[in-house]
Amino acid sequence: MRSLRDFGTGVGFFLRGVGWVARNGRWWLFGLIPAVIAFAVYVVVLILLGTNALSLAEFLTPFADSWSWSEAFRVTVALALFLGGLALAVLTFAALTLTIGEPFYEKLSAAVDGVEEVDGQPWWRTLPRSIKDSLVTLGYVLLFTVPLFFLGFVPIFGQTVVPVIGAAVSGFFLTVELSTLGLERRGMARKDRFRLLRRHLPVALGFGVAVFLLFMVPLVAVVAMPAAVAGAALMVRERLAT
Repeated sequence: MRSLRDFGTGVGFFLRGVGWVARNGRWWLFGLIPAVIAFAVYVVVLILLGTNALSLAEFLTPFADSWSWSEAFRVTVALALFLGGLALAVLTFAALTLTIGEPFYEKLSAAVDGVEEVDGQPWWRTLPRSIKDSLVTLGYVLLFTVPLFFLGFVPIFGQTVVPVIGAAVSGFFLTVELSTLGLERRGMARKDRFRLLRRHLPVALGFGVAVFLLFMVPLVAVVAMPAAVAGAALMVRERLAT
């Protein structure tokens, strides 16, 4: 029961982030700028993937040439490739948007946190480290999502259990990305951030799964990004860093 309450608390932090940006429209508009840029990049990539998914499926399945049901099989593979690309886009959208818009979101996160911005290195000097951290996180994501992708072809299990596990994994790593600003402000390195979030796993999952499900809707991802950053700052201040 406590885990369920903590999960609900995590969802509540995101909803409170929505409320914060709703009351502070200037910050919401400010946070939309990098989200729109990242969204445009992903639209182009997903269009290319969608138009070439069937050709890619044919390339990946030469063994199915002699099958009587090869066309249906390849359509299924093409659909799985596109959905996998969409899921990966959702997972990396926050990382890319935070990387592009670090100066924007650092200001927004600090405003929500109620603290003055820390005078540190310029963002272009911290950019390589941010990219490295995001790539490490992406590596962990792929470690989980690649096996889940293939398990998705298992009848019944792949259509019921796998999506739930996938949402949980995706949600956790979204929380990792979104909480980075607040936790780095408190001097926490990447390993320490992972350890802290595992210790507060139900809260991290509640927050991240809520964000993940919304980010699956493309335009909602753009609109909700500032709220996700705000909610993460509230979660760090009130729950994770206490």
